[in-house]
Amino acid sequence: MLRPETRARARALQLLYAWEAQNRPPLAEVIGGLAGKDRRRWQPGVALAERVTGEVGRLDAEIAQSAEHWRLERIGAVERNILRLGTWELLGEDTPPAVAIDEAVRLARWFAGPKAPGFVNGVLDALARRLGRL
Repeated sequence: MLRPETRARARALQLLYAWEAQNRPPLAEVIGGLAGKDRRRWQPGVALAERVTGEVGRLDAEIAQSAEHWRLERIGAVERNILRLGTWELLGEDTPPAVAIDEAVRLARWFAGPKAPGFVNGVLDALARRLGRL
């Protein structure tokens, strides 16, 4: 059984991926297509995705500084959105850094390729250290 926070992150990732794949329309349009009649159960993920899309420029800049030798547009869409979620949590004070990184790595295991967990861990670890959170 998944913890509610983990489920919210997974749903937020799905929304962010669809949002980016559809050329960043208003998030409300993306939500309707994914959540359907089950919007209430998606609400925690929606709230998280809204926070991330609201700061995507800042998040992308932080990721670019921490992803050595990687241009943001060369990072896969799934991994890029996992990094956005993890970065948003690392920039906040609500989630302990180790939890933010572990949850991002978990999402990478579930939704991305076999090399993604290590990549996500490396970028977020570098970011957390740069921010003085680890």
